[in-house]
Amino acid sequence: METGAANHSNSRSIEQLIEPLRQIPSLGFEAVGAFQVAGRDYFLPRFVFRDTSSSDPIRIGIFAAIHGDEPAGALAIADFLRELAQDGELGSDYSIHAYPICNPTGFEDGTRFSRNGRDLNREFWKNSSESEVQLLENELRTRRFNGIIQLHADDTSDGLYGFVRGHTLTENILRPALLESGKILPRNVNAQIDGFAARDGIIYDLYEGVLGAPAKIQPEPFEIVFETPGLAPLDLQVQALVVAMRSILTEYRRLISFAQNI
Repeated sequence: METGAANHSNSRSIEQLIEPLRQIPSLGFEAVGAFQVAGRDYFLPRFVFRDTSSSDPIRIGIFAAIHGDEPAGALAIADFLRELAQDGELGSDYSIHAYPICNPTGFEDGTRFSRNGRDLNREFWKNSSESEVQLLENELRTRRFNGIIQLHADDTSDGLYGFVRGHTLTENILRPALLESGKILPRNVNAQIDGFAARDGIIYDLYEGVLGAPAKIQPEPFEIVFETPGLAPLDLQVQALVVAMRSILTEYRRLISFAQNI
């Protein structure tokens, strides 16, 4: 199985990341929207993996690189999509929409902000004029995901942690993911992380304007923001994120199955 680890680098080529994935037959690809920045055309790449044997699959949205200087999430989505394509059981019962590069200009430039100078992860549901935010809001509004996973890296943290909100099951989904990924990188167990109170690496509040489900949408999705320590080796960050995503899918499917059998 190709892990992609040997190919991980500091490259900021969007095409280099997405083109190999476009060659995988079981993955659907679409260029979401079109917008221009300084005369250049951009789009948001979206890959879809669907369990075709399921009549009503669980809809999951996975988002990365909304901060362009956090490439681990984009690389992890690429590796995870390859795993899904090779391991049918992993994606059983799921329809997964993956957005590996939510900030294309920031990704190219290796900067947190977009080329317009905006932190896109503070712009959501605020009538933002930023094209990337508008396109992603439309996806979040119309796809009605059962779960939303956002991948990040924090260069001020020495360990893994995550934010939770939404569905009451969310904490029970994140805990096993932190446990499993904690075998690759340490967990941040500080009482305060990123300015928020935390417990066992879990934060129950979020910054205003972060990517997430619109208010009052039904069904209410679980929402997880998973953070790696940004100064850790890139390959280890990627591995930890892949393990976390694998755990989240497995645990959520188990919990849903258990609830249906009660």
